[in-house]
Amino acid sequence: MNQIDLKGRRAIVTGGAQGIGRAVAERLLASGAQVALWDRDADLANETAAALGQGSIALAVDVTDYAAVAAATSETAARLGGIELLANNAGISGPNATVQDYPLDAWKAVIDLDLNGVFHCCRAVVPHLLAGKYGRIVNVASIAGKEGNPNAAAYSAAKAGVVALTKSLGKELAGHDIAVNCITPAAARTRIFDQMSQQHIDYMLSKIPRGRFVLVDEIAAMTAWLLSAENSFTTGAVFDLSGGRATY
Repeated sequence: MNQIDLKGRRAIVTGGAQGIGRAVAERLLASGAQVALWDRDADLANETAAALGQGSIALAVDVTDYAAVAAATSETAARLGGIELLANNAGISGPNATVQDYPLDAWKAVIDLDLNGVFHCCRAVVPHLLAGKYGRIVNVASIAGKEGNPNAAAYSAAKAGVVALTKSLGKELAGHDIAVNCITPAAARTRIFDQMSQQHIDYMLSKIPRGRFVLVDEIAAMTAWLLSAENSFTTGAVFDLSGGRATY
């Protein structure tokens, strides 16, 4: 593992209790950062923070609720002494169904968490980055947001929205030492697979030239660099983690 210098930095990782979020938190802690794990599963977040040890704290946060996000942002800044880094990872896949059969409530739930949640966190955290005259944001999108997966329209649309939001915010903050980028990983074998049909899982794997799913540690490695001071020029960009699937 190459060493990324995040000493003294204070980070938020949403969906940090498990899967990709936990892997990102572990990598940031190993790089010297303090990390606030935000997750709507309070018990699991506390369990993860206890396992990760010194430098990590847990907050129960539903990112679909802007008031809760704003309150958690203030609490995080107070407990850590500030905020410089944000990794927006929380998300769900939703059911696998065609557009004409897609449940209306499921569509709204996926968009609310996967897209609105990212917006809420950026809106609440950016003022802290501007006040500190430094910041890095990484939004976890998906290859589905670039190419669209059949029978996953809500997820694909939400992640495409994350890409566009990243580009917009990156341009807005380009005059400051604040970088906003997103990553577009292929699927990782985490608990999100529990929400998918086996047919859909097989479809996703068949599209990856590498012939395997991305590892959460591989996602964490790229995220850590994007959150570092070394990433001093690139902003509003999309970083591919699709194992060769991406065509642009």
